[in-house]
Order: sequence, then structure tokens, then C-alpha cells
Amino acid sequence: MPMTMTQKILADHAGLDSVAPGDLIEAKLDYVLGNDVTTPPAIKVFEKLGVKDVFDKDRVLMIQDHFTPNKDIKSAELNKTMRCFAREHEITHYYELGRREMGIEHVILPDNGIVLPGDLVIGADSHTCTYGALGSFSTGVGSTDLACAMARGVTWFKVPEAIKVNLTGRFKKFVTGKDLILTIIGMIGVDGALYKSLEFDGDGIKALSMDGRLTVCNMAIECGAKNGIFPVDNYTLKYISRTNPERFIKSDYKVYTADEDAEYSQVLDINLDDIDLTVALPHLPSNTKKASECTDMKIDQVVIGSCTNGRLEDIGAAATILKGLKVHKDVRCIVIPGSQKVYRQALDNGWLQDLDDAGCVISTCGPCLGGHMGVLAKGERCVSTTNRNFVGRMGDPESEVILSGVPVAASSAVLGRVGTPDEL
Repeated sequence: MPMTMTQKILADHAGLDSVAPGDLIEAKLDYVLGNDVTTPPAIKVFEKLGVKDVFDKDRVLMIQDHFTPNKDIKSAELNKTMRCFAREHEITHYYELGRREMGIEHVILPDNGIVLPGDLVIGADSHTCTYGALGSFSTGVGSTDLACAMARGVTWFKVPEAIKVNLTGRFKKFVTGKDLILTIIGMIGVDGALYKSLEFDGDGIKALSMDGRLTVCNMAIECGAKNGIFPVDNYTLKYISRTNPERFIKSDYKVYTADEDAEYSQVLDINLDDIDLTVALPHLPSNTKKASECTDMKIDQVVIGSCTNGRLEDIGAAATILKGLKVHKDVRCIVIPGSQKVYRQALDNGWLQDLDDAGCVISTCGPCLGGHMGVLAKGERCVSTTNRNFVGRMGDPESEVILSGVPVAASSAVLGRVGTPDEL
């Protein structure tokens, strides 16, 4: 039976020769992920189960990133709960504040060489779908599912249908993977891929860097997709040869390819030459327009970073655009390197100095979900490289968030309104 990439990964991890859309299966998990928001409630469920230990201390991943450094007493208690559990169960991949490998979960797991092609990963965070950029199947779950998976190392899935996204052409200057995924979400809507796999193919894939692919898969959930996934190519292999050379040399991973006659519920043909710098206006990621059509929209804040656009390529792009310029006097510009590694390399490259000279604040994860370090007041408007712009997402219900890629965000910071690099 012909299968897509996602269906092959699920079949293999379920010990089946084949699966079909709609099948209910139980599959073995390579990694189970939780963060400081979702792990503490999962720990409560885990303890109620009466299980003595996790299924594999090397395959349970715990990361403090949403509210660290602790923003208040409640977040401090949540992190303490997680910290104590990790110590008690000797969790190998527990990431604590300040370590070189630490950072935002969906940045550090690929960059630390943990998730590799062919892996099946679940995480109690909706943007766990990020890792499909590496040719793995990854998706978000709730805290109860996380607890059971920590105990058993398996979980159930309904095998998804798939949408094929066939990419051709090359990006224009300054256009990035963020503009691509915003364009797709604008085309099909926030539920256009509901419980389906968003599978990318075509010669245009070569135009996307690994950082760009990670951004695209990160936002697959914003059109309802169960996961996003890219085929493994030379770019992927070069990336994992750097992030996990030991497993790369041993070929300790598995590459899956879709069958030529695999069935898709829909095929989207997208020429990257036609993609423009794109923004998503309040209050849905699907409310997209060309950035050039929104230049009358004044702003109060810019956020560059997060699990969507906080990778080294993103920080470098922001620094390149902002070097020698100044953030507008009426705008606060917050830059969030996605990990300690990204921070240090950006520091060594001189990019943080360029950003500081421009008037940016270098911060940590927090403003994306209205947590801390950049919450918006009533009536304020922010251009952000994050992934959601729902009502009240970044603060007051009467504030507004405009989603964009790094080039638009950096340009807007200087112009004091939505803008593009060509205007600087």
C-alpha cells in the first residue's frame, strides 16, 4: 500500500507493514517532551498512575523556557516541581537556565542533535511539530498524554491524511520561510489542514535553509496540521553532521521517503518566486497581506525571536538590517536569541553589539504568549516574528499583534510602522 512520509514513520513505530488514513494505532516513541508550563501538571498525573519510574530517562526531555528566569512565585514553584522530578528520575535531557545547551525547546532540540531523521516525537507544546524539518514525525499533545507517555513510552495516534505542498522556484531578496508559511496559512485558513500532515516536496525545497524549514514546520499547527514534514536531503544531512556527528557517522537515523503513488487529500503548487514579504494582521495567522500594503500601520513594539524565528540565521538577519540604524524613538525592540549557543555565536559575530547599538533589548522567551518581558498594554500594537496573534495573545485583549518574518520586523522597528527593508 502506498504511503506518505508521515504514514511510513507511524507504521514503522507501530510495528505494522502499512497504515491508512483514519487508522488508530499505538506507536513507540523516540522522545517525549515537556516544558515548564506543561510538565508540572503531567507530573501530577504521572504520580497518580502509581508508576515508579519513567520508561527511559534518556528519552524524556524536560526544558525550562517559558517563564525563566522565574517571573513570579507561581512560575518558580512550577519550575521547582519539574527540577525535583528530573533529579529524582535522573532525567538525562533536563535543561536548566544558564547552561550552554539551554534555550527555547524547539530551538535547542534540533541544534543539540537530539531529534534526528525518522524519529517519532511528541511534546506537550503545540509547536513540537517543528522537528518535521529534519524528516521526523513530531506533534503536540496534552499534559495527560505526556504523563502516560513518560510512563509507557508509547501513545496512540489516528493516522492523518496528507496535503502535499509542491515547491518550485526561488525566494526574492529578503523573503524567507516565514513568508512562505504565512502565505500557506492565508491560502487554506487556520483549519485548512485540520488533523492532516503537511508534507513538502519539489525542487523549491533547496531554497529553504534548515533554519527556514524549522520555521515553516513550527507553524504547521497554525493551519490545523497534525505535523509538517520535509524530505531529508543534503542540507539535512549536513546539518545533523554538525549537530550530532557521532550518530551521523554511524548512520544512526532512518530516512523515509514518500511513495510516488502516495495519496494526498490536496496538492498545493507554490512558486516561491511569487511569494512576497507577508504579514498576518490581527487576530488570526490566516489574515495575511503583503507587508507593502500595510505601511500606514504604526506600531509600539517589535519582537524578534521565539521558537519560530530565534535561530542564528534570524539574529544575523536582524543585525544586518539594523546595523548602523536606530530603533524608532516610539518603538521598543526586543530580540530573543533562541538558545545560549545562538546568543554566544551572535555575540562572537558582533551581532549583539550591532543590535544593542541600534537600541534593541536582548531578552529571553516570554512575550510570545503574554508571559513576561514584553507584555502589551491596552491599545498597543506589536510586529512580532512569533507564531500566533490571537486576541490577547501578547497581553491586553485590546492590544494587537502583527506576525512577520525578521526582515519586516527589523525594518518596522526603525520606521515606527509596518515596513520593508527597501524603505530603509
